[in-house]
Amino acid sequence: MMLRKLLCATFAFALMPFALADYRIGVSIAKVDDNFMTYVRRNLEEAGKAEKISMQFEDAQGDVVRQLNQVQTFLAQNVDAVIVLPVDTAATVNITRAATTAKIPLVYVNRRPDDPKLPAEVVAVASDDLQAGQLQGQFIAKQLNGKGSIALIMGELTQNATRGRSEGVKEALKAYPDIKVVVQQNADWDRSKGMDLTSNWLTAGTHFDAIVANNDEMAIGAAMALQQAGMGKGQVPVVGVDGLPDGQAAIKRGLLAASVFQDPRGQAVQAVQSALRMIRKEPVQADVWVPYELITADNLAGYAARFK
Repeated sequence: MMLRKLLCATFAFALMPFALADYRIGVSIAKVDDNFMTYVRRNLEEAGKAEKISMQFEDAQGDVVRQLNQVQTFLAQNVDAVIVLPVDTAATVNITRAATTAKIPLVYVNRRPDDPKLPAEVVAVASDDLQAGQLQGQFIAKQLNGKGSIALIMGELTQNATRGRSEGVKEALKAYPDIKVVVQQNADWDRSKGMDLTSNWLTAGTHFDAIVANNDEMAIGAAMALQQAGMGKGQVPVVGVDGLPDGQAAIKRGLLAASVFQDPRGQAVQAVQSALRMIRKEPVQADVWVPYELITADNLAGYAARFK
């Protein structure tokens, strides 16, 4: 009898979060072992708890088909909304079609799909990557006093973040005709690849006065390669994007000259709020842009507090 009561109590406790939840949202994350995506996931979870939302998270492990299957499963479970951090921004058409056919609200977060116009019940919450590149370009131009050569390290070529950030850098540099991008290549957002790529450039005798990377991981790898080659901190300024704790620590140590802060909490909160508004049949913006901000050694302290 006692065991039966205990089992009943345990079962009731297990159901409690779902009983208290106002809504259910399914979330598919492109790759949970990615540094930035880890912070997005954590903040989505916190934002969901604050709104008494039951959230089910799935890891797509970088697989487009797996992610589509996860979304289709959520839709079959008749969740109230779906949030997706897409694996490939050029391969979201089937996800969008499935959600709109099921008439279930869909929010893309962090990476905006390549589709120029999203359907009515689909929202994209992201940061304008063109702005990130522009902030990098403007900063590095001042570091070089308007003259010199730049090496550009890019992320995965399939991602619109790579294209936007790279284009933003080049747009900003149009105002500085004496600064040229002399070499550019992708390192797939990876620190080790950024390090190897920079080492290869140095070994080949490629000259550059600064390095601009599409994210902090590649930027840190590049800075480590410069150190290995015997260059002092700051001798060749390096700037990245994301401004997460690792990037901030690298600025503090003098490895990076700057980073451009991408706000994972801002993106997560706006994604959850957009989903809630659609569930409640309230008006929403099709595109919600969370601004980028430049981090340097001078304002670093204010950004460290955002991850406590």
